[in-house]
Amino acid sequence: MDRLVVRPCTEPLSGTVVVSGMTKNAGLKQMAASLLAAGTSTLSNMTKVADLATMIELLTYIGVKVEKVDDTTFTLDSSGNLQPEAPYELVSKMRASINVLSPLLARVGQARVSLPGGDNIGVRKLDMHFKALEKMGATFDLDHGFIDARADKLVGARIVLEFPSVGATENILTAAVLAKGTTVIENAAREPEIIDLCTFLTKMGANIEGVGTSTLHIEGVDELWPTSHKIVGDRIEAGTLLMACGIVGGEITLEGVNISEIEMVVLKLGDMGMKVSPTRDGIWAMASTPLRAVDISTLPFPGFATDYMPMVVALLSTCEGTSIVTENIYDNRFGFTEELVRMGADIRTEGRHCVIRGVPNLSGAEVRANDVRAGASLALAGLIAKGETIVHDTLHVRRGYHDLAKSLNKLGADVTWEN
Repeated sequence: MDRLVVRPCTEPLSGTVVVSGMTKNAGLKQMAASLLAAGTSTLSNMTKVADLATMIELLTYIGVKVEKVDDTTFTLDSSGNLQPEAPYELVSKMRASINVLSPLLARVGQARVSLPGGDNIGVRKLDMHFKALEKMGATFDLDHGFIDARADKLVGARIVLEFPSVGATENILTAAVLAKGTTVIENAAREPEIIDLCTFLTKMGANIEGVGTSTLHIEGVDELWPTSHKIVGDRIEAGTLLMACGIVGGEITLEGVNISEIEMVVLKLGDMGMKVSPTRDGIWAMASTPLRAVDISTLPFPGFATDYMPMVVALLSTCEGTSIVTENIYDNRFGFTEELVRMGADIRTEGRHCVIRGVPNLSGAEVRANDVRAGASLALAGLIAKGETIVHDTLHVRRGYHDLAKSLNKLGADVTWEN
């Protein structure tokens, strides 16, 4: 299946969707962290996305026995001899591969990891990872596209991040839990995925204080043990479906996600004219179109996450008035707007800024997804475009969503996968 065919909705959206587990941004990182303990850990609520298969391949290459218990549960046995290498052909497929670096350093004292790939959304340097781990006693050589890292023994250190990077926070955390002494991470990322990783590590026996704040204190322990953990619901999928409701209109309910994890999205949707409120099991939302324009800037959590930005641009393309979206996280994430313009959107970009003038109608077209969220953005635009919208290169979409078409169709959309 290499394309999504989206037909315009004839009725407002309605219905209930159970949000998938956050495999891409949380589950993959905890799979990597399972390397820290010899034995078998179990992760549940791991919905199938393309990156999951890549992480399973990578961990199997390293020496982990990964077994599927059911559709959303996997066991990971890292009790055998580990080969501390992550090859190019696997690492080039997804950036989450870099998360094996610190667990391998902490567990076996060395790691050889190819520089990671993933979405083409701008420069995402690893300098903060390296500087932090060097303060903790690691040494690095970069040679022919590989990171060669060694550490006889990691030691605690005070790390001040110049930016609350999720990836750097994750790698420092998974190095610090087995390091000798105390590690303090200042300006740490606070995303729900970081909290979920801390919960998983604490279940393994890690000693972490300040979870959910910008300052983390980690007291290293001698040994961690395997555990079982249920991955959090995917807040990005939840935001995507809420924005679909905003574009088409209607009344929907999402289960399996906490509204506190998407509070800034909810506030902005409220400013546009949507009604969104918590339920016992998730979130309820209602929208009457068209909504009104707002300005948005992407920021680290609890700000408006960059992963929501492409979908909200699609939504704002249909709102009344002019919006300005500022992308503060990545330097090359507006490439998808050219495809929205082909569908009739009125969008101008300059540097990190995007000016969107709402239009009453979009037109279906053949478009191409250059990353996970860009593909979702184009699919959402297709929900109200006149005629069919065909989104090509949907491998990107499948990397981050279990089945976006299925979720949208449960709400009354008409979206199909085609070869």
